[in-house]
Amino acid sequence: MTAAAMSTFAFDNTYARELDGFFVPWQGDAATAPKLVRLNAALAEDLGLDAAALNSPEGAAIFAGSQAPDGASPLAMAYAGHQFGGFSPQLGDGRAILMGEVIDKTGARRDIHLKGSGRTPFSRGGDGKAAIGPVLREYLVGEAMHAMGVPSTRALAAVLTGDMVLREQGPLPGAVLARVASSHLRVGTFEYFAARRETAKLGQLVDYAMRRHYPDLAAAPNPALALFGAVRDRQARLIARWMGLGFVHGVMNTDNMTISGETIDYGPCAFVDAYDPAALYSSIDHQGRYAYHNQPVIAQWNLARLAEALLAVIDPDSDKAIALVVPELEGFMPAYTAAFNDVMRGKLGLIGAQDADPDLAQGLLDAMAEGGADFTRTFRQLAADLRDGGQRTKVLFSDAAAFEAWVPQWHARLGDLVEAAEAMDRVNPIYIPRNHLVEEALEAATTDADFGPFEELLSVLNQPFTPCDGAERYALPAPAGFGPYTTFCGT
Repeated sequence: MTAAAMSTFAFDNTYARELDGFFVPWQGDAATAPKLVRLNAALAEDLGLDAAALNSPEGAAIFAGSQAPDGASPLAMAYAGHQFGGFSPQLGDGRAILMGEVIDKTGARRDIHLKGSGRTPFSRGGDGKAAIGPVLREYLVGEAMHAMGVPSTRALAAVLTGDMVLREQGPLPGAVLARVASSHLRVGTFEYFAARRETAKLGQLVDYAMRRHYPDLAAAPNPALALFGAVRDRQARLIARWMGLGFVHGVMNTDNMTISGETIDYGPCAFVDAYDPAALYSSIDHQGRYAYHNQPVIAQWNLARLAEALLAVIDPDSDKAIALVVPELEGFMPAYTAAFNDVMRGKLGLIGAQDADPDLAQGLLDAMAEGGADFTRTFRQLAADLRDGGQRTKVLFSDAAAFEAWVPQWHARLGDLVEAAEAMDRVNPIYIPRNHLVEEALEAATTDADFGPFEELLSVLNQPFTPCDGAERYALPAPAGFGPYTTFCGT
């Protein structure tokens, strides 16, 4: 192992140092023949890492989990979670390890986490491995979300392990994703210790989360209550951004809701093509719990579970704690609604705020649902029509009557049309991870070891608001033969 690759990480591992009893020290499995599929060199540089040293066989071994670099404190984190509404008191990192924390060039603390690195004490019968397809899906979608300005975990590297993993469809190439996050603290982390009535540890966790994510609230008279309110507000803004992009997370369990307000765990996720508020893609979500239109409601439900977990540290008297936290929880929907209205004003080029704006936005969404219009293309085409007076947007609607009735209302609300169009183009992407394109890239990589489609798609997604010559097909919805889309959990 070269000294450069081993020493490039300047770790400062507060989780391992300060939170004894919150994890199990653990080393990733040895990979037979680790090989870098892709290193995110720009992100590596932002983290203060030596990208050249890591873009090597030694770097591949580190990111596969086979070799812990100097200063690492690899560990499997403990957490619980409500999964599809049912509580599991112990989940934890069953196929991942936290390698350590680094301070990036802006002074922010960032986790480096290896997903698919092998079994841990929390594996619950699983093999702890990941296949290349889900690893590349998370790489693509996480980087696309970041490029679109959505708080998200990010991909630092994707590595083939040289081993095969067994799944229902047969043996698949094994892989590991090196993931970067502001932290991996989850609602489920708090639930874990609340379920065990370990109030002292809950207090430790509140203090740690406040120092790490909300240091400006450190002097709050009730830190746990302040933490809850801060998480609520970040989640309200996050879900509003999801909804504004037609993003369906697919598995909003409480162990997949971060305290930092970042999107995490891109498993059965998808993006809406033809707008449908009930859009649902996950193969295991039989009741539609995590459908597109349910995401704000589920976010509040998850926050209610966080509130329950925090009761003992909000106030020893449970009645007083409930009286304090319930109004904070009830503030989620107003916070979400305000955030979503702001998102939609941006998407429609509206300056300032007027009382009728939410109805105007809903009018367009209703027309899109009625006419089966493509969610992403509609907003880009609206801006193009503003520039030249065209009427091409209505072509996206199978029935454009409601849309044509809506357009004059929108025009009456706008100011300068060119300025509005420019503002819309700054927030409405041309390119999103279209489901059929993601599947095309994953199939080529999995079946033929061809990473060309992955690289091409990633290149386009890194510039989602800028037209790219020759990339027209990346802006188009799925062809008619693609059929209903289904996604699957797990790696």
